[in-house]
Formats: sequence, C-alpha cells, structure tokens
Amino acid sequence: MTRITRENTVFVAGHRGLVGSAIERKLREKGYEKLLTKTRSELDLTDQSSVRDFFGSEKPEAVILAAARVGGIGANSAYPAEFIYTNLAIEVNVIHQAWLSGVKKLLFLGSSCIYPKFAPQPIREGSLLSGFLEPTNEAYAIAKIAGLKMCEYYSTQYGASFISVMPTNLYGPNDNFDPESSHVLPAMIRKFDDAVRNGDDKVVLWGSGAPKREFLHVDDLAGACVYLLEGYSGTAFLNIGSGREVTIRKLAGIVKKITGFSGEIVWDSAKPDGTPRKLLDISRITALGWKPAIDLESGIESTYRWYLANRSRLMEEKNDG
Repeated sequence: MTRITRENTVFVAGHRGLVGSAIERKLREKGYEKLLTKTRSELDLTDQSSVRDFFGSEKPEAVILAAARVGGIGANSAYPAEFIYTNLAIEVNVIHQAWLSGVKKLLFLGSSCIYPKFAPQPIREGSLLSGFLEPTNEAYAIAKIAGLKMCEYYSTQYGASFISVMPTNLYGPNDNFDPESSHVLPAMIRKFDDAVRNGDDKVVLWGSGAPKREFLHVDDLAGACVYLLEGYSGTAFLNIGSGREVTIRKLAGIVKKITGFSGEIVWDSAKPDGTPRKLLDISRITALGWKPAIDLESGIESTYRWYLANRSRLMEEKNDG
C-alpha cells in the first residue's frame, strides 16, 4: 500500500476553492509542511506545457486534484462547452503528468452528479454508467467520469496509486456565494441574507422544493481525503457523504431560521428541480473506519458565520471580477 506522510511534498491543485482550501487546512492541522500551491495566474492547469514544466521543476510526491470549473444548474445549463473543456483539460494534464513524473499518490475529486438521474437510492458506486445522466449538468458529469476512469486505468495499466472519491453536495468556508453560479445551499444563504439586509418580505427559490439532497460539510470531506491519502490504495473509487438526506424545502426552512429571515418563501415551479433524489451509499468508506462528524444545522450555522465575516470581501471580489 502506498502511504503518504508528513514527510512527503503534496501539491494541492485548486487550493483556493471550497474543497482545496479545506484539504490544505486539514493537511496543515496534521503537520504537513511541504505543501505546494499555485494560483490560476501562477499555473494554468489547462495548459499542457505549463503543467509539464511545473511537475518537472517542483517534483511533488503526492497530488490532490481539487481544481475544477464548478457551478449550479444555471451555470451548467448555460455553459456546457466551457464546463466539459476546462475540466477535461485539467484532468488530462495533471493526471498524465503526475504519472510521467513518478508521483507516488494522486487523489482525484469527482462529484456525485456522475451517477444516473434515476439511480437506485442510496446510490452505490456500482451504479456508475448504468443509465442516463441528469441533463442540466451532463457536461460536468461526463468530464468527472473521464477523470475517475483515467485514475482507474492508470492504476491498472501502469500500477500507479491514483485514487478517486465522489463527494456528495458540499458546503462550508470558501464556498461560491454568487447567485448566478453557486450551488443550492450557498445560493440560499446569500438569498436569505440579502433579503434580511434589504428588508424584503419574500424570497423566491427555484423548483418545487420536493427534491431530496444529501449535504456534507467540506471539513468532513477534507478529513476523509487525508484519511484515504494516508491509508488507501485500491483502484475502486469511493463515495463520500453524510448518509442523510433532506428535502430542499426543509433545507430552506433551516437557512431561513439561521439567517433570521421572517418573510415568505415562494417556490418558482417553472424552474427545474434537477435530480429528484440523490443519496450516496457510503458503506465502502465507513467500512474503512471513516465517518462524518458535523451535523447539517451546526454546519450551516458555522458557514453562515463565515459568510457574514467575509461578505464585504466577497462583494469586492465580485465587483472587481
């Protein structure tokens, strides 16, 4: 088994994002000091020659591939070409160069949207490629499927220790709160907080509120990733989730309560719901000894506190961008 320890040099690709920043925090908490990070302006992961030069000069021993173009239903529906191109380019460049340069271990972050829209619940890893994908995020899902299959094939053909994890819906510090491109939970936090600040008497949310979703705090995901980096080398990818689900309507009620919004929630049923239900079977990873620790309500409360503390900076970055 290939084990990564605090003595190894680890490249965290996508360290400014929701997942990458959480994994970097977790590694530092555990005493990892040899961490490599690069901003997008410092290293364009879609540029093959730049990625080749980086691996040749820096020689990381382990790679966390958390870099990706991400977004909610609206962004995925509007920009499918950008989503599939950018994510495929990042995966092809990083995974291939990691193998060429002799990286000891690579961990690839996928997404639960890789599974068929109507996969049996809870969704087992074996459901992959057993049916049609959800159309609203098909481009992103296809790119992520390609990434996990690359890891599988490089492991089986070349003997590389390239592993993949499929997280459920994530939330937490450093999430994207832009209403035009964010996922459902940060979008709700932003909408309800804006409504409180503006004195609005209603908040309009997409869909019917009936779909069920599973949410995992990103710090729990980070803990699982480091756990696997240090002690798992199988070729099979692993689901990572909380094992619990909630309706979007109930989720809205939790966010409403935490943000202190006292008005009405209006559901715009003309907008798409997306997949009706999505709960991951996490029995494989729990059998390895990992389990989530952060419950949904306390996780949302801490995320909202982070958003309030960073709201001004986020607004400035949005205006500058």
